[in-house]
Amino acid sequence: MITSKLLAYVKEGQLNETLSSLYGSENVDSQRERYVEAISDFLNIYGEREVALFSVPGRSEISGNHTDHNHGKVLAGSINLDIIAVASKTDDGIIKIKSKGFDEDSVDTNSYTSPVESDYFKSNALIAGMAKAFTNAGFNKGGYVAYTTSNVFKGSGLSSSAAFEVMVGNILNYFYNDGKVENTEIAKMAQYSENVFFGKPCGLMDQMACAVGGFVYIDFEDTKNPVIEKIPFDLSAKGYALCIVNTGGNHADLNDDYASVPSEMKSVAKYFGKEYLRQITKEDVLSNVISLRDEVGDRAILRSIHFFNENARVEKQASALNNEDINTFFDIVKCSGRSSFMYLQNVFTTKNVQEQGLSLALAITDSVMSGKDGAFRVHGGGFAGTIQAFVPFDLVEEYRSVIDASFGKGACHVLRIRPYGAIKVI
Repeated sequence: MITSKLLAYVKEGQLNETLSSLYGSENVDSQRERYVEAISDFLNIYGEREVALFSVPGRSEISGNHTDHNHGKVLAGSINLDIIAVASKTDDGIIKIKSKGFDEDSVDTNSYTSPVESDYFKSNALIAGMAKAFTNAGFNKGGYVAYTTSNVFKGSGLSSSAAFEVMVGNILNYFYNDGKVENTEIAKMAQYSENVFFGKPCGLMDQMACAVGGFVYIDFEDTKNPVIEKIPFDLSAKGYALCIVNTGGNHADLNDDYASVPSEMKSVAKYFGKEYLRQITKEDVLSNVISLRDEVGDRAILRSIHFFNENARVEKQASALNNEDINTFFDIVKCSGRSSFMYLQNVFTTKNVQEQGLSLALAITDSVMSGKDGAFRVHGGGFAGTIQAFVPFDLVEEYRSVIDASFGKGACHVLRIRPYGAIKVI
């Protein structure tokens, strides 16, 4: 469909049913306006072309805090915040992406085929990495122009960078591979792009949750063939909202903090001649504490204990959700949060102990929800950014009011789990 016809198609409401399934019926009007704006912006920048629409959700980590990078287990869910793209295929091998509010990235996929250190942590590196990953996996790649807009806010722990990477691959999949590349494969390629080209040693949970969609249990023991199980659980039907609180923390100097978690966990595994923690047991660690303290330090040991306990919690939470046992699920969420604070130690950075937005948000949430059902914990990578709370519907407005008064209007995001991962909308 050419750009102007697609614009009319969406304006006339012919996409409304799809929008309702993606975002909920209450959000159709606002999402239609968002899509219209995106198509109009594409038309202004790139003109009349044959175009397609794409969507990739952000994700919320439900459990499994910092376990995936050591081949652990996670529970995650895609959310109704997403990145959307209007894109058109080209024949020059160049990927050009103009994201709303940012300069256009332009990557020649035929020449940018190796990581460039000066491009670390830049979006053009993610694009180049995805194109290279498609080539490495034996799939086709090529050029396109795209305009994107995202409401997965950066620094949210909702995986804006993973959604962007998966979007690059999502478009390559449909434009050059007839949509035959499995979303799980696109997720693995996105991790490769972020690790090798972007320079960030992340795990695979973010990319996998964004790509697959819905509530999903993932076991990364074999990262080439992770065990993936969708869980048919409806949080709203149980009377709870998933609230993500954005504390507005600064992520500018936190790369070392994030990198220290997997590296310290792996240092414990290395002591036993292994590469990652999934290859050893908690009993191995506890039986060698004295020598491990000298070799890797106390924090690394604590973080490894978190890993083993968190893996067990994920299994129990997945079972609780499958059995519709919301109370057990919430009890384990709280245990996960305590472990992240005490053992994993990713609630605030030691570089600036005066800034503890996550700690403050957890304390305020604890106060509001005292004596109430529900649960809360640190969300995502931690150190700054967001916390997660499962709040009863009848408490949501009070909770939102208190949080917004503490961290600014709009700090509390009330979300739903969406059943779709990376898709071509039309």
